[in-house]
Amino acid sequence: MKVISIVGYHKSGKTTLVERLVGELAKQGAVGTVKHTREEILPLSGDTERHLNAGASVTIGVTATRSVEIVRQVDVEKAVERLADQGMDFAVVEGFKQSALPKIAVGDVEAKNVVARVDINVPAKELVKIVMEQPEYVTLDSLIAKIKRSPGYREAGAIGTFTGVVREMADNERTEALEFESFDAVAQERIKAIEDDLKKREGILDVIIYHKTGRIEAGQDIVFIVILSGHRQELFPALKDAIERVKAEVPIWKKEKTVSGDYWVHDIH
Repeated sequence: MKVISIVGYHKSGKTTLVERLVGELAKQGAVGTVKHTREEILPLSGDTERHLNAGASVTIGVTATRSVEIVRQVDVEKAVERLADQGMDFAVVEGFKQSALPKIAVGDVEAKNVVARVDINVPAKELVKIVMEQPEYVTLDSLIAKIKRSPGYREAGAIGTFTGVVREMADNERTEALEFESFDAVAQERIKAIEDDLKKREGILDVIIYHKTGRIEAGQDIVFIVILSGHRQELFPALKDAIERVKAEVPIWKKEKTVSGDYWVHDIH
């Protein structure tokens, strides 16, 4: 999923820009949006309010033409994650100037991680180009949604996944975070080669492998493997071989950051 935030001063025209961008992106895939808004204008009333007050974490109001999902205490990053989990191809966020999301700024507004500055008359196709230049935002559920769109899905009898996480405690040592570095082009080439090799196996219909780089905090996900197969018998050996080959063949290096110091680790998982 590609993610972009549109930020600007009040009445700068950012909502108009969002509308134009969403219209163009919708021609290429599913679009989800997130809006920075005031709590008092959210549609909370009557029984919906009573559900939340009773302790519900999520409540969904459904009408004949639309539904509204209200979730307790979700920040913008979690909202974007929910869109990815639902299989969106694009997420367009309006507002949240201080978030870590990549941003298109309207005018001279101050914001973090601005990747482009535009005026309100910028062509929509130029906005789309900026969006396409952003890195992919990936979750396990987004990869499962993607593999379910595979041409081979009608023949599938199983989907298997592997998720590697940052282990916080090992041998009485607490890890705060891991930092991963890679030769991006080579790493992607090796990952694709592993995917292609596994897809040649009898019964393996599709394979997706994704490995994060940069700093990853304790408890967070590192690597995802999703395999589509005709039967479970072919699935589990392919999953095991996939992660072992990623460890052995993909040029990714890990620095472990613990409470006692930092050091490089040869075994990346």
